[in-house]
Amino acid sequence: MTNQDVIQLTNEYILNSYKRFPVALERGEHATLYDFEGKSYIDFASGIGVCSLGYGNENWLAAITAQAKKLPHTSNLYYTEPAAQAAKLLCDRTGMKGVFFCNSGAEANEGAIKLARKYSYDKYGAGRSDIVTLHHSFHGRTITTLAATGQDVFHDFFFPFTEGFLYAEPDDVASVKSVCSCGTVCAVMMELIQGEGGVLPLDKAFIQEVAQFCKDRDILLLIDEVQTGVGRTGTLFCFQQFGIKPDVVSFAKGIAAGLPFGGVLASASCAGVFSPGTHATTFGGNPICAAGAIAVLGELTPELLAEVAEKGEYLRSAIASWKLPVVSSVRGLGLMIGVGVTCSHREAVGALMDNGLLALTAGEDTIRLMPPLTISKAEIDAGLAILKQILTGYSSK
Repeated sequence: MTNQDVIQLTNEYILNSYKRFPVALERGEHATLYDFEGKSYIDFASGIGVCSLGYGNENWLAAITAQAKKLPHTSNLYYTEPAAQAAKLLCDRTGMKGVFFCNSGAEANEGAIKLARKYSYDKYGAGRSDIVTLHHSFHGRTITTLAATGQDVFHDFFFPFTEGFLYAEPDDVASVKSVCSCGTVCAVMMELIQGEGGVLPLDKAFIQEVAQFCKDRDILLLIDEVQTGVGRTGTLFCFQQFGIKPDVVSFAKGIAAGLPFGGVLASASCAGVFSPGTHATTFGGNPICAAGAIAVLGELTPELLAEVAEKGEYLRSAIASWKLPVVSSVRGLGLMIGVGVTCSHREAVGALMDNGLLALTAGEDTIRLMPPLTISKAEIDAGLAILKQILTGYSSK
């Protein structure tokens, strides 16, 4: 097929809920993608942070292929080794007590929300079920996670939304405390870097003070690591850089390097909240996806995580050193980077794509860079050359 064949077929048969760029991708190698006509693209997007190991990782391919030959699915009516092993690895490396597996970030956040409300109901009864989230946050596309999302742009069309969400200002402890003063709050839920909101890192002191505030009042601290987790910021999970111990951590995206997998990690105090029948999913813990997750966790050694931090610093420093008028800020952690621009960020990302670099947008003015964690120095430099060329062009207008 040609690029146009794929685009035409998609437009005819797939519901039009995405504003796609006119690129049809066929294959990938390392951190470079190719369309159906052979054009190459340096990948600074990794499928929105999903393809954590890039393309063609031999250990990941061997793991999922071997599992596919043995057992593709059983449901959670039975036990499987890959799910059990993946759960142990995650708990051992985070200090959490247990995990619930699901398929996506939105489902992981739904699970975290349900867990928090049941925890509070079990201890305090009805009437203590509100969850505080932050303005500029993003927690998913289901009706409930849209309600949790602290951006008005998402609060439209699909009324009525799930009730029970209150919103506070990021990096404003007084705002969080004020919203929680109503006495009906069971949890505070936040991203440590607000990804879709514009790659906005929260202040460490704010995070630590909110964590202590929640602990003192038995308000659960839910950390949404759907985008920041699985090595993306230079540690296995971002919260490990902030000196806090969340009650619940949601994750997805890069955990299975391209397969649909996610989960909810629970601390010892929350691990017994779900009982049989209170939460479930047919595909959660799927053996092939779990085998992929085990392979990913095996690749995310301390050495590789240190490299992620170094690569991120290299990228941010390079972009800042250009001192281009169109660049208003460069921020982020590890390989989750936001480049604030004064031009149209979507137009700029389109121009990058035309010149062989895939990037993402975020917020109202941010080019978001999330390459595979295994991207090579040569691929980084090739991508930076394209980024500099395009942003220099906008700076000269």
